[in-house]
Amino acid sequence: MKKGLTARNVLATKFNTLGFDGVWRDAVGDPQLTGSWIIYGDTKNGKTTFAMMLSKYLSGFGRVAYNSVEEGNSRTIQMAVDRAGLLEAGARWMLLDRESKDELCERLRRQRSADIVFIDSVQFMDLKFSEYKDLKRRFPTKLFVYISHVDGRRPSTPTALRILRDANVAFRIEGFKAFPTSRYGGGRPVVIWDKGADEYWGREVNGKTKS
Repeated sequence: MKKGLTARNVLATKFNTLGFDGVWRDAVGDPQLTGSWIIYGDTKNGKTTFAMMLSKYLSGFGRVAYNSVEEGNSRTIQMAVDRAGLLEAGARWMLLDRESKDELCERLRRQRSADIVFIDSVQFMDLKFSEYKDLKRRFPTKLFVYISHVDGRRPSTPTALRILRDANVAFRIEGFKAFPTSRYGGGRPVVIWDKGADEYWGREVNGKTKS
């Protein structure tokens, strides 16, 4: 049995946080590079573009592997990569073309494997919650970011909903904006596409207020 910790012990514990800044610190706070995050939203609202934006930012803190289970190495993924300017990430970012859970685990066991793993999507990976927990247990020093479809305004499938409840950071995507909920602080939305967000949310478009 482990020894219990006093409040002084807890407050004296040092954690390796990432040092986020700018819009990402406003959205998320100062997170650790472990555990799980989730991005969820309806189609054609900017979900994939946002995932690519986030993956580019995170590539500044570790190696990123983006497992495109749903679309593979497709024209739409190519366009999202281009929009996010991922060429700037260089060798710190890679696309995985529809890798299965077993293939992904084999890759992550290698030396100098990715520190951050995007899984797009929970539904197309056909992930069970027990498999989700197994990934966290087997790779406790890595950060997993899951992308999910929705049913209404919640992640579809029981697994995706349970991931939402367990995740340290969640981004709900709607109208080209990402609305964060984070255990590390933050909370300010991130605009994915200015014009699309303005039109969707009824803000100023070309100098005129849209009702």
